[in-house]
Amino acid sequence: MSGIGEDVSERLDVIPAQFRVLVTRRPKYACRRCSQAVAQAHAPEHVVPGGLPTELFIAWIIVSKFGHHLPFYRQAEIFKRQGIDLDRGTLGNWVGRACFHLMPVINHMRAHLRSADRIFVDETRAPVLEPGLKRTKSGFFWAVVSDDRGHGGAGPPIVLFHYALAGVRRIR
Repeated sequence: MSGIGEDVSERLDVIPAQFRVLVTRRPKYACRRCSQAVAQAHAPEHVVPGGLPTELFIAWIIVSKFGHHLPFYRQAEIFKRQGIDLDRGTLGNWVGRACFHLMPVINHMRAHLRSADRIFVDETRAPVLEPGLKRTKSGFFWAVVSDDRGHGGAGPPIVLFHYALAGVRRIR
């Protein structure tokens, strides 16, 4: 038999989130002659010092919360189904620490937006569940954009997001 072609079909498949534990080993070395000098590599810096999450895991939590609109309690439920018991307060703490480390980037973006010739702003109302009260209050997302590429500008496009609850005015 001689081959005369083939039929090819493609199917979409998914591998659910796979959690793994990364282990960092830092061996200690001692001098046999002097018995006083012990050498060891410094521990790597982490967003959460001594904590469990990697930077990639924290980024995934942030994107899930703000990009996919999954609140921390729902993320905690998803993790629990995977056998990982994380409290929503812990998730919030990790995100807060990451935001602290991102502040220089945010401040740089904010300064760039303030000096831009043109900015565009979009305001979106976002109902927010009030825990325990079974009702919602109004929150607002603002997207502040500067993109002068269409007007001959050479600067990079920037989008800065801001969120606040109704009645709270804190645009800096």
